[in-house]
Amino acid sequence: MKKSFEEIVKRSSFAMVIGIGGGGDVVGTIPTSRYLRWLGVRTVIGGLTWERYVNDPEPGPRKMEEIVEIKKLSATVGLANSKTRTTKGIRFTESVVAGMLEEETVLVDLNQGVQGVIDGLNETMEALGVDLFVGVDVGGDVLASGSEEGLHSMLADSMVLAAMVNLKVPAVLGMLGGGTDGELSTEQLIRQLSKIAEYDGFLGVRGLTPEDVKVMEEIIPKTKTEASALAAKAARGVQGEVTIRGGSRKVQLTPMAAMTFYLDPRVIFEKISSVAKDLVPTRTLDEAQAVLERNGVPSELTFERNYIWKQFAEKDELLKRRMGG
Repeated sequence: MKKSFEEIVKRSSFAMVIGIGGGGDVVGTIPTSRYLRWLGVRTVIGGLTWERYVNDPEPGPRKMEEIVEIKKLSATVGLANSKTRTTKGIRFTESVVAGMLEEETVLVDLNQGVQGVIDGLNETMEALGVDLFVGVDVGGDVLASGSEEGLHSMLADSMVLAAMVNLKVPAVLGMLGGGTDGELSTEQLIRQLSKIAEYDGFLGVRGLTPEDVKVMEEIIPKTKTEASALAAKAARGVQGEVTIRGGSRKVQLTPMAAMTFYLDPRVIFEKISSVAKDLVPTRTLDEAQAVLERNGVPSELTFERNYIWKQFAEKDELLKRRMGG
């Protein structure tokens, strides 16, 4: 029997908690970070240099050299503050969170492929003294095999998943807000979670507390996150069909969205994902994109490079909102 999430945490003193899907996933790291701190573990939270089109219309993640006011810790990892932004003046969700929480946040650049993420995280965690990595996906598409109907964005989280099992410290995968990104349905998520449990990959689950929701609700209006916002709403009892992404997707909101499931990333890597193993040797973003294309797995990079989002931009209110409120 594998160790529980709590047993793994007992062996740790400093955890890095990263939102692995880009955009507003950093907001979804807050409940896990609060839980770890309650258990006596120091934390630093963060996410990727890849903002959704509603904040940064330029396709793909930003390279480290495209970012100002950042403390570089390795070739692909840096610490952000409230002033961190792209060279074009676009603030990251991590910048907003850093300002609201009054603490630095982590930014991870995917442009050097999975090998770049592995090297950058290992170097950074050694320098900081981090001894536990928790990757949090908001929505749950990281649990998909890649062939499920409704998938849209499997690149970022699959790349980080591939990196997680190759880190020098223990790694745990967290999934908050099941179904809130409009990709996997509740039924599909339940099937995937059951498969993971069959392979002994289920490490625990924790629901959002009133304190978690309070902190999230203070930050969410300053950001452009939809999935993390729905997780908080689910904790308030909101349920039923909700439209997101400018009306392009529909979500069936359930209480499940207010829970973070803690899972063994190696089980998803070895038994669930159809692309994670092939992503490991990649050294550029385009190499990683090619892996998904060969396997017929949908990528958010294709969506952004083809500017598909412009088809429903007029209805997307988040495009009009300024990051930071």
